[in-house]
Amino acid sequence: MVPVKRTARELADHLEASMSGDDTAALSGVASPERAAPEDLIYVDSVRHIDRARNSRAKCVIAPPGLELEGKTAICADQPKLAFARAAAWLLESPVPARGAQPPQVHSTALVASSARLDSGVLIGPFAVVEDEVEIGPGSQIGAYCFLGAGVRIGELCRLHPRVTLYEGARLGDRVVIHSGAVIGSDGFGYVRGDNRYWKFPQVGQVEIESDVEIGANTTVDRGALDTTRVGAGTKIDNLVQVAHNVDIGRHSVIAAQTGISGSSRIGNDAVIGGQVGIADHCILGDGVVAGAQAGIPTGKHIRAGQVVWGTPARPLEKFKQQYAWISRLPELGARMRELGRK
Repeated sequence: MVPVKRTARELADHLEASMSGDDTAALSGVASPERAAPEDLIYVDSVRHIDRARNSRAKCVIAPPGLELEGKTAICADQPKLAFARAAAWLLESPVPARGAQPPQVHSTALVASSARLDSGVLIGPFAVVEDEVEIGPGSQIGAYCFLGAGVRIGELCRLHPRVTLYEGARLGDRVVIHSGAVIGSDGFGYVRGDNRYWKFPQVGQVEIESDVEIGANTTVDRGALDTTRVGAGTKIDNLVQVAHNVDIGRHSVIAAQTGISGSSRIGNDAVIGGQVGIADHCILGDGVVAGAQAGIPTGKHIRAGQVVWGTPARPLEKFKQQYAWISRLPELGARMRELGRK
């Protein structure tokens, strides 16, 4: 991301927020109050942190309405943390290069096929491999040691950190971020038993990562067996997540680390999947579902839209809490049963 110098007034207008103080205060970055330079933007979300803002070198702060910050330029927001995230995206955004305005930059050690098509502003890092018929959109960055298989398509302003692997034919939308060690488009775990052995089921489908998705380090997204594995726009996937073949994940969902999603399962829009959740094959999680950490969802389970579930097997949160309360009392109940038996 390339910082762009703005003014406090421009930021307030962008956020559609009111402000007080110096309209012309310059902004070029974001930071915590303790680490901020004068041109960095900071935020506080409650009166408990007011001294952090007052003692900061930052001149401009996003704060909730009614919080007095003498000597600071204050931008008012009901949700300061959200406003700060939106402000950071705006302040640090990378402009899309005009087509043909800035030639691609390819490191001398990278191997790029002559049939690959690199748009303006593309950066290819050391020892990267770009195979035949790859297309990379404007402003995208391919880190060191990345591998892009034949026919890969990457949109604009994507960033692949070092050692990302995209198997042949993988599709990425715009502004996709993939962290180190992730593998996109590997074969799914599909086998058929017969003749006293396992036969590999064809893994010849596609994988599509839509725009504004972020995928964490060492996560794997398998290609479809015969269809397509899809990750919807705006979804965020943590490190060490397994997404199996033919899985369909909706828009703006979040999936925490060490979750495993088995083949042909579907997750709706705006879902929240906690860490170490296990989702078996052919499950359906509706829009807005929340699965608590370490929940286990058995094969074919359908969790209706908006439900909050926890436990193994996963069940509605209220039911889980009731059952857990009884489980925690088992030693006491056991002792009472033994006493009754003696009597």
